Amino acid sequence: MQKADFDFELPTELIAQQPLAERSASRLLKLDKTTGQVTDRRFTDILEELNPGDLLVFNNTKVIPARLFANKPTGGQIEVFIERLLNPQQAKVLLKANKSVRLGTPIEFDGEPQLLVSAKQGMFYLVETIGDLTLSELMDRCGHMPLPPYISRQANAQDSRRYQTVYADEQQAGAVAAPTAGLHFDEDLLAQIKAKGVKLAFVTLHVGAGTFQPVKVDDLTEHQMHKEWLTVDQAVCDLVRTTQANGQRVVAVGTTAVRSLETAAASGQIEPYTGDTQIFIYPGYEFQCVDALITNFHLPESTLVMLVSALAGREAILHAYQHAVNQKYRFFSYGDAMLIV
Repeated sequence: MQKADFDFELPTELIAQQPLAERSASRLLKLDKTTGQVTDRRFTDILEELNPGDLLVFNNTKVIPARLFANKPTGGQIEVFIERLLNPQQAKVLLKANKSVRLGTPIEFDGEPQLLVSAKQGMFYLVETIGDLTLSELMDRCGHMPLPPYISRQANAQDSRRYQTVYADEQQAGAVAAPTAGLHFDEDLLAQIKAKGVKLAFVTLHVGAGTFQPVKVDDLTEHQMHKEWLTVDQAVCDLVRTTQANGQRVVAVGTTAVRSLETAAASGQIEPYTGDTQIFIYPGYEFQCVDALITNFHLPESTLVMLVSALAGREAILHAYQHAVNQKYRFFSYGDAMLIV
């Protein structure tokens, strides 16, 4: 398949720039992948769409304040975007400055050198903290939430809360982009879902900045996915197997939950998995775990719109997206949601 097969027209005014006042107040477009039928609903209607015994799988990664603004010793401005934490004092980063950054350059915050540029790996640099400072301490003091490039404003205090799921695990901090399908769930809705007899499970995938990288080749078979770290534990595997054995549905909350489950089930049987994944899911892929998906609307020609097309069919997805445009749904991270059943 070709990249252009997944293009569609999107008016820029439909790209959500702010979250709604309430998480669960979003709209929900339901797509039946068997019939292609689309139905306009509210996100709180998800409660009616889930059945007792279904398994909802969430990504509990926590977004870190990965964007930092600093200076070089010359006074020149530099933006540090943390792509991956390697250990408490070392990270792989993107650096944005007027001139290329030399190895050995100290990076200053409030006039004090706090980071040292130690190596270069392709488009990324390795930086390490100076002295006993940890990266977590530096981010807590100087970091900003890493809003996606299509949100044309600076992050504010509200984003520290709203660009984070309510179930993000403090012990699983490491994402530089939110698993945005989960942003629609609040504590009350989750309580109602559990009370209905729906099971919940949590995987961890640290979403990387590569999720926003465009596909640069026309032939999809030539595209190489970025790496992202994930873990799927034995408890999740047991829940998936039990759900499947009982004839119930495994419902992924977001494309990162899909990629986690399908990576762990690459052998045909889901097994515990911890490590990097580069799984690229596009039409023709045979799903091992996922029966249904709650997701946001994705960018044209992106790997994410290719993934949802693998689950529902390209023509059905493009039809649903055109319906969403016509009905003025809100798109992307702070936008509305879609349910594929």
